[in-house]
Formats: sequence, structure tokens, C-alpha cells
Amino acid sequence: MFSDRQIRERVVIRPFEAAVKRPGKISYGVSSYGYDVRVGTHFKIFTPTTRSGDVAVVDPKSFSDDMMVEVDVAKNPADRQYVIIPPNSFALCETVEYLEIPRDVLAICVGKSTYARCGLIVNVTPLEPEWRGKVTLEISNTTPLPARVYANEGVAQLIFLKADQVCETSYADKGGKYQDQGGLTLPKVD
Repeated sequence: MFSDRQIRERVVIRPFEAAVKRPGKISYGVSSYGYDVRVGTHFKIFTPTTRSGDVAVVDPKSFSDDMMVEVDVAKNPADRQYVIIPPNSFALCETVEYLEIPRDVLAICVGKSTYARCGLIVNVTPLEPEWRGKVTLEISNTTPLPARVYANEGVAQLIFLKADQVCETSYADKGGKYQDQGGLTLPKVD
């Protein structure tokens, strides 16, 4: 695993923030062996029906954002910089930070305890060696109550694992379908 000094030296994170306590905010920035990323302002929240009124079925081979409501909280007043995820629902969002993972590093993303203790689960697949872009985050509200997620505040921690040698085939080598994503990206089929 990387120390905070090694993270600064090896992993490209823009903007890179030092870990500083920010009163009234959920923390973000470099941490022990990782980096706490912030959730951005752009969200897509699942709804049980499509815009046509039909009951929606989630199909990873034929995904349509017709079953989602788009919300950009950047258009809200400063004191309303959050989104509400309905009970037992799910939202897609993006990190504020842009990342470039080195060829000998794998990053694993886990949710921050503040949200986890409220029943909000952050799910992200591993960031493979030489993956680049903004991370699309998946946040599940597992509670029977509406849940608030605050934009531009910490939501998840990336843990960086350094390999003893560089990988034979990186995400960039494979031409990964989520390479260089600029923000919230819906599921893609090869």
C-alpha cells in the first residue's frame, strides 16, 4: 500500500487536496494509504417507472437512462448542495477528482463510514492499472427512508495497492470501454 507521500508522488489526482478537517463537511483528501474522493454535483437517480409510465427493468445489455431522473445540484443555492436518494433506491454520480492510475497500481474504492453508518453503500469496481478519468460512483440507499448525499464532500476512499512488478496488460492496453471518462458514465456493452 502507498503512504500519503507516495500517493502524492505516483498517482495523478486533480485537484489534489491535503487532508484537512473542514467543520460541518464530510472529509476528503489524502489519507493513510489512500485518498478520500468527493462526490460531484451531477446525479442520475433510478425510478421504478420509465418516462412512458411502463415499469422499468434494469438490463445491463440494453441500458437506458429513460428509467433515471437527472439532477445537477450545482444549479441549487449554496445551502442546497445535496441530492435525496429515495428509500431502497440507487444513484449514479461522479467524483470531483480526475485520476490516472500508474501501471503497477490497483485502486479499490470503499465507502466512507459516515455514509455507511447511515445505510448508504458506495460501490465501484477496482480501478485497474493505467485507468484514467473521473470515477462513476454507484450509491445505494439500503434504508426504508430517503437519504441525503452532499455534493463536493467526501463519499468514498480509494485504497492504492502497489504491485511488485508492472502488469502484463493494463486497462489502457486493453482499450477499456470506460477509459478517459469525463464524468458520470452509464453502463456500456462491448
